[in-house]
Amino acid sequence: MYEAVQAWPDGDSTVARLAETASEYGYDGIVVRNAEDARRDRASFAEVREELGVDVVAASEITTDDPQRASGFVGNYRERDRLVIVGGGTNAINRFAVEQEHVDVLAHPMRGDGDFNHVLARAARDNGVRIEFDLSPVLRTTGGKRVQALRSLRKLRELVEQYDAPFVVSATPRSHLHLRAPRELAAVGETIGFDAGTIEAGLAEWDRLIERNREIQSESFIEPGVERGRYAEDT
Repeated sequence: MYEAVQAWPDGDSTVARLAETASEYGYDGIVVRNAEDARRDRASFAEVREELGVDVVAASEITTDDPQRASGFVGNYRERDRLVIVGGGTNAINRFAVEQEHVDVLAHPMRGDGDFNHVLARAARDNGVRIEFDLSPVLRTTGGKRVQALRSLRKLRELVEQYDAPFVVSATPRSHLHLRAPRELAAVGETIGFDAGTIEAGLAEWDRLIERNREIQSESFIEPGVERGRYAEDT
């Protein structure tokens, strides 16, 4: 299972600190989901992997309300990063994200003025775009904001389940202090109608995405089921 984090300078903790804490909580790796313009020392990712034995995966979270700009970012970062995430929050950007096969994840679609409906759920399913259940508002807000977050997550869950849309789960930690063990996230999930297995599946989906993209981005990949150098082996 993986957790998708925001590391310094977007967040408050370094990649190494987040990776170390994630490992202590039982995660196999972290996805560093900084904004597309945030500086990251990618060379250090390999050092963290070697030193801590924790996978560290580079991702870009595209943050714009303009679908045309988002499209340009997707094209720029698709080949560079292992994962491309679009930060939702408006109806226009939510629709853009689920209609793009080159987008891996639509993050926090219910944030701000964003909404989600059956049309978007179908598009996400058809294009293989994972919908994120962002548990951070439930974990880190109180009062009316927390109530609204729970209501939005319940609605999102119902749509994802009804239309069999793929999904991931994250607490979107901005600090190592925000990290929560999978069993803690499972407890939060129960408040919105998830069982523990579903929350764990959403955390494991990051791993499946990473492995799929590693295969696609490898030199041997031609198309699904076809790779260079495998014909003699397959005959």
